[in-house]
Amino acid sequence: MARINLLPWRTERRKQREREFYMMLAASAVAALIAVGAAYGWMNARIDNQNQRNTYLTNEIKALDKQIEEINELDKTKSQLLTRKQIIEQLQSNRSQMVHLFDEMVKTVPDGVRLTTMKQAGDILTLEGVAESNARVASYMRNIDGSPWMGRTDLRKIENKTGSKDVDKKAPYVFSLDVKLRKPEEAQAEKQVTEGAAAPGGAVQPGGATTPAAAPTTAAPPAAPGAMSPDAAKPMTTSAPATQTPAAAQPATTEKGEKK
Repeated sequence: MARINLLPWRTERRKQREREFYMMLAASAVAALIAVGAAYGWMNARIDNQNQRNTYLTNEIKALDKQIEEINELDKTKSQLLTRKQIIEQLQSNRSQMVHLFDEMVKTVPDGVRLTTMKQAGDILTLEGVAESNARVASYMRNIDGSPWMGRTDLRKIENKTGSKDVDKKAPYVFSLDVKLRKPEEAQAEKQVTEGAAAPGGAVQPGGATTPAAAPTTAAPPAAPGAMSPDAAKPMTTSAPATQTPAAAQPATTEKGEKK
């Protein structure tokens, strides 16, 4: 016998599906809320961590800025100390320069030249004076060029003041020179080179160069008895240095060659 269900099962089934749908919807909403809350908390934790790192970096940057300022101050102090050291070393090295300079001034001034003014600006020495002639000034410049403590000279002016007022008649030429002074270490090095070049075994040349000494000559072997060398056959002549006597000292001769 067939069973016939006359109850409204479709309506109940529809209601049951609706209940299941709402339950699933509520579960999804709760899961979504939980996921959103978790993501929000994770992002807040990341942001807080990054803020902490930023704060740490900011503090470290401030500390490094202070260290950089201290380093800059130390660099300034170091540069000042180095400048003082260089000045002290320069003064120490130039302490004896003036002594040698005045000594060379006395040695290089030739006769007929008189200095009136001397000025120094750095390593440039300006000399002004009077001389008897141009040749005296040229001789003075050569003496300065050969000095180990005084270097190259530069003639600024030379004027003939003959006939002018307040001018010495014996020294009418007024001149002005610029002399470039040599550094003490350069002068000492050149002096050592010159002294080394003047040692035995070498001849001193201008500029400190040396020429080797002449090699010893070897004596020729003695000739056999009775043999005559080719050079011995030639007459030996000696040349005496010619001396010039003044015309007044020579005896006057007449046209016939007889002495008066």
